Order: sequence, then C-alpha cells, then structure tokens
Amino acid sequence: MDYTPYPRHDVLCIDMRSFYASVECMKRGLDPQKALLAVVGDPNRSGSIVLAASPALKKKHGISNVSRYFELPQDSNLVIANAHMGDYLNISLEITKLMTRFVPKEAIHIYSVDELWLTVDGLRRLYGSVEEIAQRVQASIREQFGIESVIGIGDNKFLAKVVMDIHAKKAPNGISECRYEHVSDSLWPISVEKVWGIGSRMKHHLNRMGIVTLGDLAQCSKAHLKKRFGVIGEQLYWHAWGIDLSPVTGNFTKTEQKGYGHGVTLLRDYTKDEINACLLDLCEEACRRARRDEKEGRTIHLAIGYSSEHGKGFSRSTSMDTATNDTWEMYQVCLQLFEQFYKEGSHIRKASVTLTNLTDEVGTQLSLFEQRDRQKQLDYAVDQVRERFGSTAILRASSYTSGGIAIDRGKKIGGHYE
Repeated sequence: MDYTPYPRHDVLCIDMRSFYASVECMKRGLDPQKALLAVVGDPNRSGSIVLAASPALKKKHGISNVSRYFELPQDSNLVIANAHMGDYLNISLEITKLMTRFVPKEAIHIYSVDELWLTVDGLRRLYGSVEEIAQRVQASIREQFGIESVIGIGDNKFLAKVVMDIHAKKAPNGISECRYEHVSDSLWPISVEKVWGIGSRMKHHLNRMGIVTLGDLAQCSKAHLKKRFGVIGEQLYWHAWGIDLSPVTGNFTKTEQKGYGHGVTLLRDYTKDEINACLLDLCEEACRRARRDEKEGRTIHLAIGYSSEHGKGFSRSTSMDTATNDTWEMYQVCLQLFEQFYKEGSHIRKASVTLTNLTDEVGTQLSLFEQRDRQKQLDYAVDQVRERFGSTAILRASSYTSGGIAIDRGKKIGGHYE
C-alpha cells in the first residue's frame, strides 16, 4: 500500500482506566490502583450489573464490567459503590476542559464519558515528540484527578483507537504508537473481533469467509468485500490497511438529528394494562426534545420487547399525512400500533418510541374539531416549566400509576441514579 496520498496527523486516543471506579476511589480517599472497589448500578438488586471494577479487583478476582452483583467475591476489603452518573459527567467535563490547555476545542473529539481523541498537530516544538506529549497529558490527568489513563498514538483516529485498545492497555507506561508503516506488524496478527467497529455478527460473517485476523481482511479483495457488505465492506478493507479519512478537527458536537426516540428496559414484567402509562411517558420525552429543536415528524415507530418466555416482541411503524410533535397525537398512534400487533397474554420488558421523517416546525395545522393551537401553546408552557425546574416539576396523572416511569427516570442520569 502506497500511503503517500493519505493524510498524516498526530492523533491521541485517550481512555480513562476504570473511570467510574477511579472516581469513586478518589471520593473515598482510596488508591484507584490498589483498592478493591466495584461500582454497581443498584445494590438492592442481586442481578444488577457491575458498571466498573477497579484494576486490582479485576486482577485479583477476575471481575469484569459485565459481571453481576451476585458474582462479586466475599472479600472483606471489597468496597461496593452506588453509581453516581452526575459525578462522572462532571469529572469528564473537567478533563475535557483540562485538554484545552494543550489544544483548541476544535481538536478535541469526545467519544464517550471516559474516552476522547486529541489532535496534537504542531505541538512538537512546544513539548517534544508525540510520545512526550502523551506523557504530559497522562501526567496532567493523574495530578489533577488522580486517574490513570492509557493513550494510543496514530496517523488517524482509527489507528489511535485500535492501538490503544490492543497494545496501550498492556504497555508498561500505558502508551503505544502505530503509524501506517507499523500496521502489518502491530495490527494484522490480531483477531478481527478485537478491532474497533467489528461486532460479534460481523465476526461471524467474516469467519465464514475464512477471515480470522485483520491481516486476512487486508488481503481480501476490496471489490469482494464491497459486494458482500456494501459500503461497510469497503470501510473494513481500508481500516485493515490502517486508513481512515475521518476529520480530525472541527465541531464534533454538531450532528444531524435523524429522529427523536426514547426507550426503557423495565425492571419488572409489565402487563397490557400497565404499558399505556409507560408509553405516554416515553412519547412525552420524545416530543419534548422535538419541540425543543423546533422539529416535527411524520413517521412514528413503536418497539415492544416481551419477557423471554413470550418471544421477542415486535417493532412496527406508521406514517401520517401531517407532521407532529404533539405528545397526545404520537401516543394515540403508538396505542393503535400496540393494539394491532400485541400478542395477548404476553408480559412486556422493553418499550421504545421514535419520531422520524423529520421536518422543520413551520406552523400549526388547524382543525375544525380540535384546538391544536391551544394544545401546542400548553405543551410549550409545560416544557418551559420542566426546563427550569426539572423534568418532574409537572407530570401527568398517569405517571403516578404503577406503569408510569417518569418519576423514577427523573432521578437518573444515563439510566443510573445521580
């Protein structure tokens, strides 16, 4: 591969080690590298997921971030911490602010609450080599927050991310570098499922084609991969050679909204009679966000997941002649879809609603039979109250029934209690 035509940058991919667990350790005055601490979503439920485990807990007892609360060892030194998403988001924001000491905000791309990319082009004269820059970034995070980090260095985001995932986490200093010329030696021997962007289903398809490692993928015909997987196949080919043309600077917070959705995995089985209140709360949140952005949608999607003994559930949608962001209108359509496709007697464990096929909100379609303009004014007034005083400042009566979810979700951030 002739890499001459492809851009070369100095990109860092930074991952905070055991971020949630490290934050909880620092709050308690514990050493994040030595303490045995597990962050649990809800300690009152034995099946609750372990959201994060400290490095020492992972090493000593083999606990991972997919373990369950009941699987934790009976160790007298073990500390159980409730998840506090508000704290994690605040620390993540402060770490991002810290990064602006090194680069402008246009060179920062936040990937998740504990992971981000930095483009450090042009900093060599100030700080030395790219590895020295990475060491400075590591030291600044450690000194200000007491949190360890690992960093991958590459010519683009893909290389920085993959070398961070594969090699930096095992490196003594937590830093690893992969340039175009290192791809064949550093990345080709690894299994495809370890590569960022390749999930279990894609792994299955690639393995059936005889593609086991990234090197196998690189040697496969680009035309054959594109024919088999479409645009994704072509992207897989270029990634196997370490090529990624994603922009490394810009406004990464601005994205095109394709739809407004809201979903929930219920903590218990819901009956047919209880789900109505849940659906109304979900429609309320989806439409509130649409109204905030002055958008309306013509297509409404409803997805229902049954308990395991009743099958998978269903996902259906329908389109309307007139776009809407009215909660009650969306709710009525969802009820119609539910009545049409619901299997009698099934218990419900998941529900989600989505408003798509968006257009700008330009006015209100008047009706001889409904006061839609007054209803819209009421919706916006309620939205303003909730924006100022919180999402539970005003609720529908149905939210207080056994099927309502708004009160409980109003206490959470990212699905977990603050």
